[in-house]
Amino acid sequence: MKNLEFPLIGTKVKGLNSKFDLSSPAGRKKYFVAKVGDEIKEIKRYLEDSTFIAYLLGKKNSGKGTYTKIFTEIFGSEKIAHVSVGDLIREADNWDSFKKTKYYDRLERYYRGYTSFDKAVDAHLSRSVEKLLPTEFILALLKAHIDDLQGKVIFLDGLPRDMDQVSYSLYFRDLAGFRDDPDMFIMIDIPESVIDERIKTRVICPICKIPRTKKLLITSKIEYDQKNKEFYLICDNPECSGFGKQRLVRKEGDDLGIEPIRNRLLKDEEIIKTVFQLHGIPKVFLRNHVPVAEANKYYDNYELTPEYGFKWDVKEKKVIVLEKPFTVKDDNGVPSYSLLAPAVVIQMVKQLAEVLY
Repeated sequence: MKNLEFPLIGTKVKGLNSKFDLSSPAGRKKYFVAKVGDEIKEIKRYLEDSTFIAYLLGKKNSGKGTYTKIFTEIFGSEKIAHVSVGDLIREADNWDSFKKTKYYDRLERYYRGYTSFDKAVDAHLSRSVEKLLPTEFILALLKAHIDDLQGKVIFLDGLPRDMDQVSYSLYFRDLAGFRDDPDMFIMIDIPESVIDERIKTRVICPICKIPRTKKLLITSKIEYDQKNKEFYLICDNPECSGFGKQRLVRKEGDDLGIEPIRNRLLKDEEIIKTVFQLHGIPKVFLRNHVPVAEANKYYDNYELTPEYGFKWDVKEKKVIVLEKPFTVKDDNGVPSYSLLAPAVVIQMVKQLAEVLY
């Protein structure tokens, strides 16, 4: 984040020399117990009879959904709910079907705004990607949805989306008539260079739509097209009908990287900097990166994001995978390593244990 310094919260444990497999749930479980086992126990005790609301605040493609998914892996889906404002809005796009659900009556009942409910609905159905919906309509959608989430922690993704929504987010639990929970901002700092590389090297399975990147998140099977001299990934999702044979392909426009979303990233940064200065609400700071000069002090090598390359072994007729730490310049020009998601989640666990107690 330009001209904004998030604290460095490392994961290293003195005397712990084990290397953990962060790509598997079993490996991650051992990793979290070894590094933040006490904090996990504290949070689990808290969750026995209490909950909280967290506003996930990060730039587009900063990993909000990924971090919540791993946090849920630790504490259980019966305790954690990830609520995406964007998903809720898209679910209501098919208005004829939405009107038949239980959420419609709640939506109309909860709505309060300066325009009529019918006009708010019209704005929803005719909106463009550049124009945001009335905040009051979004709040009503959220209220209708979280009625079914009693007893769960809520990670709210997508609010605030604009400057005038910052104040709404601060008092959202009261506006929703929800529980008297503690709330907090979980703020994510990720260099734009990392987002750019994720987009430019992204490939997806045409069948199951699961994304990977040829540079940062590969599948277990890589093949080589000798005619076109191109390496490509094969889908390894066991639930996909293309498992083991479907070639992952690029999405149209991904070669442009962050350019199509640059205005969105600028708006996100403006909101983060505004929230950074707020008083009276706890903040949890997540850094996706660590300066190269300080990496060994704070993190173990296996926690650094690997950058993959490929080489064709002519003699053995197989792909050789090459690996090195993914190095970028952060938004302030400092050479940095990107961190794997579990290492970022440890930052979250450590701070949440302090905030909640």
